[in-house]
Amino acid sequence: MLRAVLDTNVFVSSLLNKNGAPARLLDAWRAGKYLPATSPPIIAEIKAVLESAHISKKYALASQDIRRLLDLLQKDTLLVPGVSRVDNKIPQDPTDEIFLSCALDAKADAIVSGDHHLLILKAFEGIPIMTVRRFLDRIDRVSI
Repeated sequence: MLRAVLDTNVFVSSLLNKNGAPARLLDAWRAGKYLPATSPPIIAEIKAVLESAHISKKYALASQDIRRLLDLLQKDTLLVPGVSRVDNKIPQDPTDEIFLSCALDAKADAIVSGDHHLLILKAFEGIPIMTVRRFLDRIDRVSI
């Protein structure tokens, strides 16, 4: 089964727009088409973003939706430590390096993101970095 590390923006977008590509990607996870890999630093970032004043003021996210997602991330993903050293791989935004570290720890097949700091790399240590739509196309081809 494909293993993929999803950037925080994918999870946030999936909750903000239930009909968009990120929501479809999470539906594909629930359908067993791939296995998301995550780490405690990624889960902490997702929690912080979803509970931030900026998001809560702008969007009416239900606290139970946030809790449900955080619970899923703890229980239904490949949870890795996220400790592989990747210092200075993204000097423009070092906080994005948690996704690279997780991908190495998980031996991921892809990193999925909408963040240009990650997408500009195109690949890291042989792991392709791609958009949600491109990964959806990939898992659709694999499941045929």
